[in-house]
Amino acid sequence: MSSFDDLLAGYRRFRDDGWKAQRDRWSELAEGQSPDTLVIACSDSRVDPSQIFDVAPGTIFVVRNVANLVPPYEPDASRHGVSAALEFAVTQLKVPEIIVLGHEYCGGCKAALTQAFAGKAPGEGGFVGHWVDMLDEARDGVVAAHGEGDEGQRAMEREAVKVSLANLRTFPFVTEAEKAGRLMLRGAWFGIREGQLRLLDETDGDFRPA
Repeated sequence: MSSFDDLLAGYRRFRDDGWKAQRDRWSELAEGQSPDTLVIACSDSRVDPSQIFDVAPGTIFVVRNVANLVPPYEPDASRHGVSAALEFAVTQLKVPEIIVLGHEYCGGCKAALTQAFAGKAPGEGGFVGHWVDMLDEARDGVVAAHGEGDEGQRAMEREAVKVSLANLRTFPFVTEAEKAGRLMLRGAWFGIREGQLRLLDETDGDFRPA
């Protein structure tokens, strides 16, 4: 059976069981969405926010990309997928919370740490390299303190969360909502091996078990 056949089999199980069990909920969602939280997570196949937080359909608005990164506010003519989703979530859906969710064994953070794709052409790793170079400044401190091994990678994964939170606060509509008390920003990190979620305490920069 092909992987697509597996997906279709999964869809049929969902249609027969999951969808029917929450049919009223799906009917409500057909009228519109009002998610409680925007989750900015990594594209990594092992880190599904809906599964980690065990939420019902329509609860979270999810943006996923390499290394769960948010670029800084750049009001130019380029196409900004993350910025567009962020703008929609904050100004239109008016979510009260944003969670930046990092994770263990993040390939994007490893690429940032090792600079594996630095100088590569698009199609040969260049898109990845240019995306994760948002972490270059943080990388210097991580390498100086922890090196490029496992300890350095764990530190880089946590720094990626902090960089994204800092970049979120470069968006005027985010800082305005946060200052007005309409929006809460949070950082988190998920350990794949142990299944443990850690939450960032921005007062001291530590990640503590949830």
